[in-house]
Amino acid sequence: MAGILLVIIYLCFISLGLPDSLFGTAWPVIYPELEIGVSMAGVFTFVTCMFTIVASLVSARAIKRFGTGMVSAVSTLLTAVAMYGISTADSMLMFCIYAVPFGLGAGCIDAALNNYVALHYKASHMNFLHCFYGVGVTISPFIMSLMLERSSWRSGYIIVAAIQLVIAVIIIVSLPLWKRVQNGSGKSENEEKEEIRIISYREMAKDPRAVATWLIFIAYCGLEISAGSWGSTYLVLTKGVSPELAARCVMLYYDGLALGRLVSGFAASKLSPKSLIYIGYAVLGASVVVLLIPSSYMVSAVALFMIGFGEGPIYPNLMHLTPIHFGREMSHSMMGAQSASAFIGSAFLPPLFGVIAQNISAGMLPLYLVVLYLVLLLALVWLMRGVKRSGREIKNTNI
Repeated sequence: MAGILLVIIYLCFISLGLPDSLFGTAWPVIYPELEIGVSMAGVFTFVTCMFTIVASLVSARAIKRFGTGMVSAVSTLLTAVAMYGISTADSMLMFCIYAVPFGLGAGCIDAALNNYVALHYKASHMNFLHCFYGVGVTISPFIMSLMLERSSWRSGYIIVAAIQLVIAVIIIVSLPLWKRVQNGSGKSENEEKEEIRIISYREMAKDPRAVATWLIFIAYCGLEISAGSWGSTYLVLTKGVSPELAARCVMLYYDGLALGRLVSGFAASKLSPKSLIYIGYAVLGASVVVLLIPSSYMVSAVALFMIGFGEGPIYPNLMHLTPIHFGREMSHSMMGAQSASAFIGSAFLPPLFGVIAQNISAGMLPLYLVVLYLVLLLALVWLMRGVKRSGREIKNTNI
């Protein structure tokens, strides 16, 4: 049963990834059609992330009351509704209206499933889980590029809405599985819900490790979403490529993200999550420097692929370490706070680059990513020092 449930959880993360890369891929075609400025992409991203943050902050309470399975099912249905609604939108206002269910659905399912897998499965499964997120965000640009050639961006959103609906139905049918004995814990879902401890964010903020972790997730997601959301526009406006070719180049970025998580999933049997994080940081740092160097669009496309590959191990392994760094009883609340921090970065940092692109140049994207990387690096040093002082550092957490 645990194996079947794990497959369903993987499907959930495909559904989480599917919508995330659609907007950035289609934006070079959307904003001229709507006759609005290129920086307006930041408005949609901001609204989406605000409601994602709200959902993340209440996720521990939602899980405690309804359980992980029900939260995942409702969240996937919300994103399906949002994707179909966006396909009918004819103004930025309508985009923002449908960003509400999109954000609410994404926030709850992200925090719920990350904590579930961190508590009940090995580090390799956490990496594979986020690999399937990478599969989702890789499929979407492929679908959108085909629809841009054959139909319109609206058809791309309709197809993704249909896929989301199918996954939501699968989750609903599987709900009895979530209520049975959990993998390796010997406790039913109802028993585990009773053990969830709700901790205030003010209390968590007193721990320097928590603050450092939040800063990491803000900078990381700001970097990841900025590269994915603005990579296509960067290539179109600075390298002179067509929107269709730019969409394929950005698909390489998401390919790299998925591959990085797949490789780290296999490597997790030999390396600790901390080692995988360090390797990801090294590859990411080198790749953003390559993107900074003036070159052809082909070199930029390879650099984007390697940026995604370097990002691959970072997010899932930090999530997996949450119960270890902060304790099992605190993990639900901390996971929600981490997801909220991630979406704060997603909400504010990509729109900030939109303002830079509008008023200076989209060619500033590589420098912007370098700055975010430096913040990410300093925050990691702060976190690891705090973990060492707390005595929670262990050699191998692949358990």
